[in-house]
Amino acid sequence: MIKNSFVRLLLLMAGLMAAFITPAHAVVELNINKGNVAPLPIAITDFISNGDIGAQISSVVAADLQRSGLFAPINKAAFIQKIDNPDAAPRFPDWTSINAQALVTGRVTQEGDGRLRAEFRLWDTFAGQQMTGQQFYTQPENWRRVAHIIADAIYEKITGEKGYFDTRVVFVAESGPKTARKTQLGIMDQDGFNTRMLTDGSDLVLTPRFSPNRQEVTYMSFANQQPRVYLLQLETGQREVVGNFPGMTFSPRFSPDGQKVIMSLQQEGNSNIYTMDLRSRTTTRLTSTAAIDTSPSYSPDGTQIAFESDRGGKQQIYVMNADGSNQHRISFGDGSYSTPVWSPRGDLIAFTKQSGGSFSIGVMKPDGSGERILTSGFHNEGPTWAPNGRVLMFFRQPAGAGGPQLYSIDLTGYNEQPIKTPTFASDPAWSPLME
Repeated sequence: MIKNSFVRLLLLMAGLMAAFITPAHAVVELNINKGNVAPLPIAITDFISNGDIGAQISSVVAADLQRSGLFAPINKAAFIQKIDNPDAAPRFPDWTSINAQALVTGRVTQEGDGRLRAEFRLWDTFAGQQMTGQQFYTQPENWRRVAHIIADAIYEKITGEKGYFDTRVVFVAESGPKTARKTQLGIMDQDGFNTRMLTDGSDLVLTPRFSPNRQEVTYMSFANQQPRVYLLQLETGQREVVGNFPGMTFSPRFSPDGQKVIMSLQQEGNSNIYTMDLRSRTTTRLTSTAAIDTSPSYSPDGTQIAFESDRGGKQQIYVMNADGSNQHRISFGDGSYSTPVWSPRGDLIAFTKQSGGSFSIGVMKPDGSGERILTSGFHNEGPTWAPNGRVLMFFRQPAGAGGPQLYSIDLTGYNEQPIKTPTFASDPAWSPLME
């Protein structure tokens, strides 16, 4: 049984230290819409606490921000002032002299009922004012999640856009020799921590995808040698089959409202795209060709669907209306295109491209224009979007021995990061922001 301890997380987000907040505009800001942005120097002090919990939380905050590529946490050895009282304004010249454009201070205490209270303050050192301050209450075992929420708050205040740190990723965990791989559904925090398995490895599993309501995952499994699409309830561990179709079903994915699952159904050598209403269990066929149509992905407003098809001779990306009308090709570059995934922002479609003996992860606009390759290698595949539409995760299969590993990369293509997992890992799917 999977217990969602996150539901018990109580958050109190309140402005602190109102006396230090002035109506003046802070000079600390990052315009992340102008392309490659130089990382912002930021000082993140150890949060004051009894024991190590304060330093642990601030270390996770620093790691999140650094991994985004937009922030450059300053080495603590360079700090001049030791923060003894986070309720008092810091000595700003001590921080500007080490070029800390922003400063984070905080405190972690334990309440009488056993909960942790974590509070932080974000300071604009050059303007000499507090930018924001918040506090959170949670059970001690959720301390890493509090750190991710704090990092999201800092990210949003400085960039003006939502963060993506308080999220999870579901993926296919792979172990054992290449000729006899054991596969399980795994789930982890976006930074690779708190990994746990959702299935026992007795059946082959593929293509896990999150529901917009965050408590369900859809995936394909070969249980009892029958390829079927399943729904898994993360809260209870309950599993059910999505329909009992003849033939094979592939690439399930939820609609934006979580009320439908769209998938590819193979029959007599070709495959077409279907939707199933999860309430009525009625199916609707959207494509009808002699080709292989698969990997459907809804636009965030639910009005359009991107998918891959070889109806033109090789795999390309197509877009159609949600009712199956107006099917048209949008990819026209060299090579073949697959695994299209619509950005949560609606402005881009990510894809895998095979050309010249290598596999690339790239993005293009929904009309096919503006194609950009973010990374290339021996075998890159399976992009998935962070909920703010600024970062992608994918898996890479190395040449020769070894197995697939997860990586993240931002839209500039300059900030590629490995995501450590306890096993080989493939086919990641990013959750929405948790609540």
